Amino acid sequence: MNPQLSIAGRNIGLDHHPYVIAEMSANHNGNIETACKLIEAAKQAGADAVKMQTYRPDTITLDCDSDDFRIHGGLWDGRTLFDLYQEAHMPWEWHAPLFAHARKHGITIFSSPFDNTAIDLLEDLNAPAYKIASFEAVDLPLIKYAASTGKPMIISTGMADAEEIQEAIDAAREGGCKELAILHCVSGYPAPAEDYNLRTIPDMIERFGLVTGLSDHTLDNTTAITSVAMGASIIEKHFTLDRSGGGPDDSFSLEPTELAALCQGAKTAWSALGRVDYGCKSSEQGNVKFRRSLYFVKDMQVGQVITVDCVRSVRPGYGLPPKYLNEALGRQVSSNVRYGTPLSFDLIKKMENK
Repeated sequence: MNPQLSIAGRNIGLDHHPYVIAEMSANHNGNIETACKLIEAAKQAGADAVKMQTYRPDTITLDCDSDDFRIHGGLWDGRTLFDLYQEAHMPWEWHAPLFAHARKHGITIFSSPFDNTAIDLLEDLNAPAYKIASFEAVDLPLIKYAASTGKPMIISTGMADAEEIQEAIDAAREGGCKELAILHCVSGYPAPAEDYNLRTIPDMIERFGLVTGLSDHTLDNTTAITSVAMGASIIEKHFTLDRSGGGPDDSFSLEPTELAALCQGAKTAWSALGRVDYGCKSSEQGNVKFRRSLYFVKDMQVGQVITVDCVRSVRPGYGLPPKYLNEALGRQVSSNVRYGTPLSFDLIKKMENK
């Protein structure tokens, strides 16, 4: 099983190095110039794509301060949902210039839509793909509407159980999505590494048969890079210019040098996986000199019998392997040999008849 998809011409799957998405989220902190700098920094760090979130506070929640709409605990304790999203949202009038800025700098840009009007806006901008956020994975009508565009889709699965993941996949397929990926995710901000249970990733690949990746909310790169060894083909990570910037998502986001390290580390991890191969590797070719093999340790004349004082197992490794010592002992040499000559089958008479 080797599922594949492609976003803006970039092939994604186990045969390709991981696709790294820099999630800018709310880290523009209300400044379009900061958003532009985030795009440039993501490109410079080596990310494959930068991702936005497309909603208005009134399309994602209600302007209500009852207890249902108030956050208790965590980073945003005490705030109402409307207040948080009012601060965090990406103004819709920014979308066109930011899409243009990303294309100018040669990096793919797409977004997470949170309602149908967001998808309509992104379609007008010719978004190359859609990302469904974890909390929207249960919004099957939204998934179907995004799928109806025919664009590739990535669905985060934080908080979703296996049945809900399958329902989201089915909704995407029913809506017309042909290229689909899912991301293992823990919807904590930040999330502890021990919550990630990365062994879930190969199970997801086998169970759902899709390109699978990781949306990582831990505070460093260890979990994300480890996920590559478990089969992750996509890595999504929140990204900021300055973790101390004070924005709602800054504190659990990577800074530019850390994003660059993630991009390089993910490629290295993927390259290291390679394939099943017990043969001699290119970096080992010169090291045969340091293997042991059988060498003559005295001059011998043709017809003399090889005894234990005639050959030894020594470095380098250009002679016969030491496992052939007993087969050589008691046989005659087939020609004159000098001290320091590697033992070979050609120098032993009738070895094959023993």
